[in-house]
Amino acid sequence: MDEQLQRLKQRGLVVDDDDAALSYLRRIGYYRLSGYWYPLRAIDQAASERDGKPVRHDEFVPGSRFEDVVKLYVFDKKLRLLAMDALERIEMAVRVDVAYLLGKRDPCAHENPDCLDGNFTKKPMRHGPDAGRTGHAVWLEKYQVLVHRSRQLAFVKHHLETYDGKLPIWVAIGVWDFGLLSRFFSGMRFEDQNVIAARHGAPDGKTFAKWLRSLNFMRNLAAHHARMWNTNVLEVAPVPAGWPEMPNARPFLYFCIMQQLLRTICPNSSWGQRFRALLKEEFPALPAEAVSLRDIGFSEGWDQWDLWAHK
Repeated sequence: MDEQLQRLKQRGLVVDDDDAALSYLRRIGYYRLSGYWYPLRAIDQAASERDGKPVRHDEFVPGSRFEDVVKLYVFDKKLRLLAMDALERIEMAVRVDVAYLLGKRDPCAHENPDCLDGNFTKKPMRHGPDAGRTGHAVWLEKYQVLVHRSRQLAFVKHHLETYDGKLPIWVAIGVWDFGLLSRFFSGMRFEDQNVIAARHGAPDGKTFAKWLRSLNFMRNLAAHHARMWNTNVLEVAPVPAGWPEMPNARPFLYFCIMQQLLRTICPNSSWGQRFRALLKEEFPALPAEAVSLRDIGFSEGWDQWDLWAHK
């Protein structure tokens, strides 16, 4: 740890309190923190022009401080916690919607191909490790794994023992994770998707399915403590018509989607206010604008947009 700290100092990172810095390195780890000081490393202009992408020196931008790295890390941690708060509520609400809508049709609609879209239940996949199998077959296999893991939970055990090993959808959905929920929603009939999408202000069911896949990506980042503030989102969704222009591979769009959904799910929630406060009050000011809100995907005047101007 001492050698790592000295290396950072030699590269130009200002450390005001060695003991505090060593404590952070021990608790968080050098390589985990490196993702937060990476933007403070100086750009190698010649190498960047040669490679057609930013290339950084080992040396830091003048004025870079270890304290600022920690502030950025803490900001990102709070951002992940906000994301988890929103995503938990969204997941619970969509679970209820799916269980209620399909449960009226068949208590075991999640296992009944006739209750779902034919492309999901009948059309074999052409590529990947599951080529030749239907999406529903793959989904059911993953579902059974989650049921097995949850078999000792009282509500699961009761239904498995009472109903010949079958769980009605309103019980089964309690063992699904966000990923299983998002994949199942993608396999629902279009008309059923549209009913739920309309309830939450989404343009249509197809768009809402993409939102859920993207939010599952964000949820996995948060759950695994991965860097979120400037991540490249790999499961992208289109920017809805009528929304301000913004990059769909950056996190801000997906925080906008969370806010849109929370306005229908929890209309009295202060989540949007807490999000605005976090960005305005705790995003660190770093030297030479090495990092900025643009890295999250913001556009000018974002906080005046109607979606964020209120709760």
